[in-house]
Amino acid sequence: MTAFALDWLNLLIRWFHLIVGIAWIGASFHFIWLDFSLRARPEQSDGVLGTSWLVHGGGFYHVEKYLVAPSTLPDDLHWFKWEAYLTFLTGFALLAVQYYWNATAFLVDPTVLPMTGGEAIIFSVLFLLAGWLSYDALCRSSIGAHTGWLAFSVYILIVVAAFVFTHVFSGRGAFIHTGAMVGTIMAANVFNVIIPNQKKITTSLLKGEAPDPKLGKIGKQRSLHNNYLTLPVLLFMVSNHFPFLYSHPTSWLVVALIVLAGGLIRHFLNRVDAGDTPQSVAWALPVAALALIVTIWWTAPVSIAPSTKASDADVLKITQTHCVMCHQANPTHDGFKGGEPPKGVVLDTIDGIKKNSAQILVQAVQGNAMPLGNETGITDKERAILGSWIASQ
Repeated sequence: MTAFALDWLNLLIRWFHLIVGIAWIGASFHFIWLDFSLRARPEQSDGVLGTSWLVHGGGFYHVEKYLVAPSTLPDDLHWFKWEAYLTFLTGFALLAVQYYWNATAFLVDPTVLPMTGGEAIIFSVLFLLAGWLSYDALCRSSIGAHTGWLAFSVYILIVVAAFVFTHVFSGRGAFIHTGAMVGTIMAANVFNVIIPNQKKITTSLLKGEAPDPKLGKIGKQRSLHNNYLTLPVLLFMVSNHFPFLYSHPTSWLVVALIVLAGGLIRHFLNRVDAGDTPQSVAWALPVAALALIVTIWWTAPVSIAPSTKASDADVLKITQTHCVMCHQANPTHDGFKGGEPPKGVVLDTIDGIKKNSAQILVQAVQGNAMPLGNETGITDKERAILGSWIASQ
């Protein structure tokens, strides 16, 4: 019953996380588009930077953006913040339920770094905090005044973090922490910079003072960073379903290529929204496509030919030792006890192994996603025997 309840808790948090995440990303995409769509018009009000006309849902909308802020504010001013806050809170809750609850299986790989589940959780929290502090320091440094250098520095920060994660956590844990770190940076931008700056501007207006224009400029910079990071972070957050991404021995290079491709796709869309001709920024798309092609090539499985004679008995011995505590009708593993085997995969018979041989090949032979965290210490030789047996079928 514990496993069943945990699955439902996981599902409900994941559902909530998706809902608020969609709302946050949708708002980010819309407001960045809106900002780029602004045009100066002869009839606009004093102090207005530009206006935009929209049509949606059978109605027309006229939006104005002020250079700093209007002279007065209405009582029903809308703040866009809870989408970001709830996305972070539900994301961290999901990290706790999915990864911290059974950290020895989902975060720890003894072949990468021997440590306890508690130590892995401490590393996790510290790394998320360090990621934000490092990013924030870059933005506040002299580099922050140079858009190109700052973008490059943030890119290097993410890649270096991914490299560190792959040498601390399991492959699955490394990828999810790359996404979690980027998501933490995005949410912290809203909580620590964007909203506080907006509140300072609002306070100045209510006091009859002229707001500091630098506050709005900084807020826009952080908001644009969030926008560029959305496409990569979405892929990182679903990476646990695709072991070919994180089971590669140099999966941090996969991170580098994904961030490059996602950022370039957003750059193309943003510049076109800003009024640039598609031809002037068309270079971004083939470079992004090339990055994705290299990623696909880099993660492509290696063909396995039968090298040694592997019997059914050899394979059953391996699965009995390393697999069936989770993959049997009534799992005995603490993480699944009292529930169903993961994905309904049962490997306690030759027929079950044959039926699921394609998944075994991907998860345990071509990749090292299984066993979870390599708790049972499966060897490369045993993986090779499984691969050889599957190839001979």
